[in-house]
This record gives sequence, C-alpha cells and structure tokens, in this order.
Amino acid sequence: MKIKAKHITRFVRRWGVKAAWLAMVVALVIVCLVRSCGSTRHDDVSPELTDSLQCITSSSLQRIDYCGFRVYFNRSWHLPACVSYEITDEEAQGALPRAKHWIVDDSVPGCASTQDYVNSGYDRGHIAPAGDLRWSEDAMRQSFTMTNVCPQNHQLNEGGWNRLEEKVREWVRRDGSLIVIAGPIVSSTDTVTIGDARVIVPGAFYKIVLAHRATPMRAVAFIYPNKACDGRLREYVTTVRHIEELIGINFLEALPQQEQDRLETTVNLNPWLN
Repeated sequence: MKIKAKHITRFVRRWGVKAAWLAMVVALVIVCLVRSCGSTRHDDVSPELTDSLQCITSSSLQRIDYCGFRVYFNRSWHLPACVSYEITDEEAQGALPRAKHWIVDDSVPGCASTQDYVNSGYDRGHIAPAGDLRWSEDAMRQSFTMTNVCPQNHQLNEGGWNRLEEKVREWVRRDGSLIVIAGPIVSSTDTVTIGDARVIVPGAFYKIVLAHRATPMRAVAFIYPNKACDGRLREYVTTVRHIEELIGINFLEALPQQEQDRLETTVNLNPWLN
C-alpha cells in the first residue's frame, strides 16, 4: 500500500492539513497491522535464514503456520511433535491479556478436543507459551489451539517448565531475538493415553533456544521429564544432537555442517547465565 503525493494534495485541499495528517497516520497503522500481524522483526539476519532455521523435513508431520509460531503435528499422537517460533525483545514486552478459550483446529486431522483433557490429571500444556505471544491478539488466541498443547504434569507446567519460559524472555532482552524450538519426547514405553482420542502422554519435553543473531551464533538445549521438576537449569541441560537422536528430527539443517556440529554438540550454559 503506497500513499502518493497527489492523493495527499487532493485531501489537504478538501479537508485541511490536520485531517490529512490524521488520515495518513491511520493508513500507516493499517499497513503495519496487515504486514506483520503485530510482530516486530529485525533485518540484520535474512528472513530466509530465520525461516529456514524453523523448518524441518518430515513426510509424516503436518505443518501448520499460525500467527507467530509454526506447528509440526503428529496426528497419531494427537500432539505437536515440534513447535518453532522467533521471539524478539519488543515482542517479549507485549502486555495483552491471556486468552481464555481453547480452540479445536478442525482443519488438522487428529487434533484433540478440549474434553480429552477434562479430569485427565494433566494440564493442557502450551508448547509455544502464551506468555511469548502477548504482542498480538491473533497470536495469543491461536496459542490456545489444541494443536499447540500436550498433556503436562501440573507441577512441571507451573514449576521448572514455566521457569524455563521466563528465562527465555529474560535472555531475549540481551540478544534482541531468539528462535525457540520445543515439543514432546515420546518413546515406545510411553503407553499412557487420555481422552476418547487416546492422546499420548509424553514421557518428557525438550526445548532448544538459538541465539541466531549473536556472534558467534549459540544454542542451548534442555530435556525435562514429565513430572515435578525444579527451576535449576543445569539439572536439565543437554545437547541439541542428543534431542535429535531421541526424536529423529534434524533441527539446524539450514546451516553448514561444521556450524551444525559446533552448535549441536556443545553443552555450555554459562554464556546464557552471564
């Protein structure tokens, strides 16, 4: 959408200077909303690379792009296998209220219903946290879609996992932008299900945080068992490579192999805590 000089001149002649400036401001606001869904993005790293770092290759998972986050859904588990998103410093300061209603995505085969979780003993645990999506009404609302939810132990959801989410919002203030990749770890021994849909209860959850705008780029990864966990990050830190081996997904394949190896095999929490 472009505002041409001749349009401004015509408007000024008819309505006056103040009205013309007001119209321009309204038009610019509309343009910003349409372009970004409320999101603020930096331009020092190419959008193509940022997007590629959030992509995985899998013929068995359905990809769904929501406002602000991307889901790779496993219909047989009735769970997201992987959720990825970029969060910026500006977005982390969003202050929209938390949504109140869960949404079933009828376009996704295998999407669980809200009733599958009722009286199950498990929380509807967000994978892309609502707290990271307070910058957009659409993003906040869509974070409550059941494709972004896993059965999660309440003490984990309110304890160690929540603490990790808070740390991500702290870290992004320093780095300006982070890519977050998270999801459940489901093994052959995870046989407990909930609801009529028989939603799998994961044995654990992983989270990978990538400072893709840092020099040099760095990553940190965590695995939390699906039970009460404290907030001590060092107890749960691991390598990206270990998570890849557990779930069979290559997360950073957009990067050169040498860079992948460096990021995926290093365990160093100190740069994140200092």
